[in-house]
Amino acid sequence: MSTIAGLLNKIENAKDLDFGDIFNKSIELFKKVWLQGLVMLLLTFVLMIPFYIIMYLPLIAMGILDPDAMASGGQPELAFLVPFYLFMLVFSFFAMVIGFALKSAFYRICKFKDFDQASKDDYFYFFKKPYLAKTIKLAAMTFGIALVATLLCVLPIIYVMVPIALMNVIYAFNPDLEASDIVKVGFKLGNKKWLLTFGLMIVAGILAQLVGMIMCFIGVLVTASFAYLPAYFIYKESIGFDNTDAIEEIGTPVE
Repeated sequence: MSTIAGLLNKIENAKDLDFGDIFNKSIELFKKVWLQGLVMLLLTFVLMIPFYIIMYLPLIAMGILDPDAMASGGQPELAFLVPFYLFMLVFSFFAMVIGFALKSAFYRICKFKDFDQASKDDYFYFFKKPYLAKTIKLAAMTFGIALVATLLCVLPIIYVMVPIALMNVIYAFNPDLEASDIVKVGFKLGNKKWLLTFGLMIVAGILAQLVGMIMCFIGVLVTASFAYLPAYFIYKESIGFDNTDAIEEIGTPVE
């Protein structure tokens, strides 16, 4: 089991990484996990549907109770707008929880595929009892960090997007760490490898979108997960795994 001190020490002494090497490794891994990435994204959309419905309930109610409210360019009443914005805030938080859990599980699957280990693709690993509370806590912390950064305008959100992206990977392979320690390690690794990680995320994201657009709408869903893979290799090459010969079986978290 990794300790916070051990992880921070590994990051401090991490070797220099090569952009092209990480990018090429991400392409090779994508060939193995594109289907799992697609399933992850589809699950994310499906799980968010109920929250979309709840978010728009106030406006739906307004349309039923007062059909003429929006006629002739009218504005919805405050009594309907306040619940709508409150629900939107709640929706954003639960979207963060769902995305954080599924993406972390996806990284665990990536590790199995990377090391050619046969295992069950457990997308709901971090929704299970041992980790659910911590998943919610981490999502709340990253949601708060992103919200504060957004309120501080453009530059802070650009900065924190790297540590937040890396927190998913750190949580995936160190689920027994305290949530605050995962955040600390995320910022430590993010600061150490910020420019490389940011560059890889941007290039991988643009490439995923361009290739996906060529393949039409469904193609964007197929290629979108490629943007997540550089973070996996940043973690692997900077921190590494303690034991690649006996990887814990996915789907059987310790109670």
